[in-house]
Amino acid sequence: MAAITASMVAELRAKTDAPMMECKKALTEAAGDMARAEELLRVKLGSKASKAAARITAEGIVAVHLHGGVGALVEINCETDFVAKNDDFLQFGKLLARLVAEHDPADVAALSALTVDGASVDALRTALIGKIGENMTIRRFKRFAAGHQLASYLHGTRIGVVVEYDGDAQAAKDVAMHVAAMKPVALSASEVPAALIESERSIASQKAAEDADKARAEGRAVQPPEIVARRVEGAVQKYLKEVSLLNQAFVKNDKQTVEQMLAAAKTRVAGFTLYVVGEGIEKKSENFADEVAAQMAAARGA
Repeated sequence: MAAITASMVAELRAKTDAPMMECKKALTEAAGDMARAEELLRVKLGSKASKAAARITAEGIVAVHLHGGVGALVEINCETDFVAKNDDFLQFGKLLARLVAEHDPADVAALSALTVDGASVDALRTALIGKIGENMTIRRFKRFAAGHQLASYLHGTRIGVVVEYDGDAQAAKDVAMHVAAMKPVALSASEVPAALIESERSIASQKAAEDADKARAEGRAVQPPEIVARRVEGAVQKYLKEVSLLNQAFVKNDKQTVEQMLAAAKTRVAGFTLYVVGEGIEKKSENFADEVAAQMAAARGA
């Protein structure tokens, strides 16, 4: 049997982008024949997708595409930040954003069914899973075509923002950067979801009750209900200013609000969309040493 060297494994990996352990297995099965090993890996590409499908995809990228007044923001996920830097994965994200902008799919299933050079998006995704060796999913997207001007900002590939506006392009770009940094939940205070407001009101009420209990325990006067109610409402109003874009202090000049900055620039923001990779996805946390040990144990048992 031919000896399988590290350089042979590295060469096959460079050709196929397949995981190192898979390359070694293929070379062993092919008795060191590089061409045959490459064939074996290509045969396995389809089956690798189904093996990876159950794994959590909490890493990934956000991609954006703006052209001719139409735009799209897309999040696709993978398992590790290493794969999130893979050129093929990055290009797949850009392709998806362009397809959303050009074809206006209704949902992820419709996007997955679109074809590129005769192959469906889902087929391209499956092939990429096989090539890279990690599960990847199209999580969400949004298309913009409401007639407003569009500005975008990407913070690396993990945070993406699209701002719909009318007015000055630089001001809109600054707003997009501000959104990425400050992460407002709504454009204005009136648009903050009621559930968030009630949650904040509950927290403020509980804190007021704790303060009252502490005052009683220390023999101090307890504030009358009307004062407590004003305190609670004050806390809610403070929260609304902190999470609504127009009321936030502008990151480039905290002496003015975003609304004041926009007024000075004669610009109106109609809306914004913020995507943060993996937001809301439960990510499995593992000790790196344990992970390596598990991989070695699995390799010995294979």
